[in-house]
Amino acid sequence: MDKKGRTVLEVGADGVAIITLINPPVNSLSLDVLHSLKANYDEALRRNDVKAIVVTGAKGKFSGGFDITAFGGLQDGKIAAPKPGFISVEVLTDTVEGAASKPSVAAIDGLALGGGLEVAMACHARISTAGAQLGLPELQLGILPGFGGTQRLPRLVGLAKALEMMLTSKPVKGEEAHSLGLVDAIVSPEELISTARRWALDILECRRPWVASLYKTDKIEPLGEAREILKFARAQARKQAPNLKHPLVCIDVVEEGIVAGPRAGLWQEAEGFQVLLHSDTCKSLVHVFFAQRGTTKVPGVTDRGLVPRQVKKVAILGGGLMGSGIATALILSNYPVLLKEVNDKFLQAGLGRVKANLRSRVKKGKMSQEKFEKSMSLIKGVLDYEGFRDVDMVIEAVIENVSLKQQIFVDLEKYCPPHCILASNTSTIDLNLIGQKTKSQDRIIGAHFFSPAHVMPLLEIVRTERTSPQVIVDLLDVGKKIKKTPVVVGNCTGFAVNRMFFPYTQSAILLVERGADVYQIDKAVTKFGMPMGPFRLADLVGFGVAVATGMQYVENFPERVYKSMRNYTQGFLQLVKLSEKEIVEFVFLPVVNEACRVLDEGIAVKAADLDIAAIMGMGFPPYRGGIMFWAESLGAKYIYSRLQEWTLMYGDFFKPCAYLAERASKGALLKKSKD
Repeated sequence: MDKKGRTVLEVGADGVAIITLINPPVNSLSLDVLHSLKANYDEALRRNDVKAIVVTGAKGKFSGGFDITAFGGLQDGKIAAPKPGFISVEVLTDTVEGAASKPSVAAIDGLALGGGLEVAMACHARISTAGAQLGLPELQLGILPGFGGTQRLPRLVGLAKALEMMLTSKPVKGEEAHSLGLVDAIVSPEELISTARRWALDILECRRPWVASLYKTDKIEPLGEAREILKFARAQARKQAPNLKHPLVCIDVVEEGIVAGPRAGLWQEAEGFQVLLHSDTCKSLVHVFFAQRGTTKVPGVTDRGLVPRQVKKVAILGGGLMGSGIATALILSNYPVLLKEVNDKFLQAGLGRVKANLRSRVKKGKMSQEKFEKSMSLIKGVLDYEGFRDVDMVIEAVIENVSLKQQIFVDLEKYCPPHCILASNTSTIDLNLIGQKTKSQDRIIGAHFFSPAHVMPLLEIVRTERTSPQVIVDLLDVGKKIKKTPVVVGNCTGFAVNRMFFPYTQSAILLVERGADVYQIDKAVTKFGMPMGPFRLADLVGFGVAVATGMQYVENFPERVYKSMRNYTQGFLQLVKLSEKEIVEFVFLPVVNEACRVLDEGIAVKAADLDIAAIMGMGFPPYRGGIMFWAESLGAKYIYSRLQEWTLMYGDFFKPCAYLAERASKGALLKKSKD
């Protein structure tokens, strides 16, 4: 059987060897591919009929970077790691770049990211298409570029731009890469290989410069200026990511190359990469990378071979903050939208909100005036249901009032075509209750967006026991098209995100009533990595919303809602002196307890879905891997004992659930296949 990843060598009549990276879907650089690249390079350098080399990728993509699926194996020792510096020094520097007699040219189309760009930078020239994306996004995974990128990128584009590209993980398109000096020419995809071949022969015949990127010096700033740039980058990294070490390690490695020379920089890069690969941050971010891609796999739904139906037109009920945000997200992705309101005043206000959302994008340079006008032309305001006769999906986004929502769904059933998806953006109300008076329960589904809906990345797709798999598949497809990460969950009060996090503010209130300081709590929680603390969050969403959603939990989970104990004084003094670690655990362990219930009841398909829901819906820090991944690092026994201790002191609000008790006895929070 063929290995999945390999490279292929073909020598043309012109004496140019084409080495093609092959590893679908993005030609990732697995260890197989890298060893094959070295073997084919060695062969091309040995052969007398080869004058020059072109490296390219199969099927219109150069390479999306190192194979992330290998990370787990490298971290737990199941895959033998190549010796430090093997790829960056032996393969790319001494073989590819160091080839004394045969120049190499990279022919780049599609993606040249991470290790892919590092391979291209080791070549003596780069030819690219205008639409190609070039970048070093490794820091998103808690590591640094490990194939020489920290040394070559600054020498090709200058120190300030290189640091910006690495620290923000943002790629540049071909045209910008050309203006920066990262690529040498832009050509059409049809001319890519032929141009690269000619360019390689031109280098050989001294008609174009033979450049080893590693030893270029014209783009590097003088040492004094370079040190100022590095100092500024460090200050920014500490300010924006105070809990993360890897951006600072990356800056140190770049500095080593500038101060002690590029080869010293390569060795420090190899060492830094190894250390960071085994860090908790890297393990967490790699987990998030795969968990995010796994949310669209729903057993019993996405494995049936169902094809998503085309949604050509969407109607939205309610032009308030949520409805206008959802409308914005849809028209940005070219969906025609009907926005319905109860009167003209509300309708104009709703359309005004959509326009303001788009205007803000134009102002920030994220959208052209032309795109603004095209998007606005896709939305139409209406005051009745007449236009609903040909819509494929409706999203109800009115206030959280059960009888109002029930009446709306009865009306929708009357006016919408029989195939139309009937979705609600409710954040807490049971969908069975909403659809109680209809006969269309197989097409009722929750499409719960998070505010602001056109910005927040999560879409909670809520299914009832009667929702048809086809409708779920359809909504997953819409979610993908409007660039949201969809998480499919079961139906209950609060669904997954709001239900998991309902104890969050309540624990914080308990702390305050026992004498802890509001600001001290918010500070500890933001230091842990949340975008804001529970009290600032309550201020932001508004007291009315907090009370309305709180009442849903009082009605549905009365035994575990924290009831104010202002007349109690027990425990008052010891809580004032809580450490930051204790505050974080006090606030988050009840969230973990509720998340365990959500998992145990089958509301969530898998723990990794709850991790993504917590990160994208509540701002839980991704570098901690999500709520369940973080909890697993503390251990089920520890969490259980802390909750038991607090139950004795403060009552049943903290009582560990049966699932947690069982997992504590087994020693691991999450069930493994052998359990």
